[in-house]
Amino acid sequence: MAGRVGFVLGFIAVVFVHHAAAQKVHVVGETTGWTIPSTETFYSEWADKNTFAVGDSLSFKFLTGAHDVLQVPKESFEACNSDKAIGSALTTGPATVKLDTAGVHYFICTVGKHCLGGQKLAVTVSSSSTTPGGAVSPSPSTSEEPSTTANSPSSSVPKSGETPAAPAPSSSTAVMATIYVTLSAIVMNLLF
Repeated sequence: MAGRVGFVLGFIAVVFVHHAAAQKVHVVGETTGWTIPSTETFYSEWADKNTFAVGDSLSFKFLTGAHDVLQVPKESFEACNSDKAIGSALTTGPATVKLDTAGVHYFICTVGKHCLGGQKLAVTVSSSSTTPGGAVSPSPSTSEEPSTTANSPSSSVPKSGETPAAPAPSSSTAVMATIYVTLSAIVMNLLF
């Protein structure tokens, strides 16, 4: 009986370690952080080297007051403007954005002409961590800086006067909760 309990507890530990490792925090630009880059393609090249999955987060490292992060639709990203922004700009650094939906997410900095200088980021988020994410390069015809946004469309920052909604749980969270409850029941059954 003790062997079965050890096996079940070990299995539970492996499941939780795997779940914790599956969600990654990506530091945007790594040591450079979120700033006006040396080249307009810096952030698209950074994104191309990474894989983004639902449940991951983007950590934008910047000094408060010097930069911000705003999520925008593709058209606003390409034009480097905040028209049709998705939520509100994150103005306090560092800022973390959870990637809770699959698809392409666009972020810009709205301070001055930072976006025109290349401070913008597009990431492709897959529903699975095994599928490459990558980035969408800025259109060659624009010389706008990339910007960032704080939240994905499903968890956008509420506009003034709105009540923030709780983000919907991801499918991996629901699966993990089901596994946890099931394994807890098995362990309790074995112990008692």
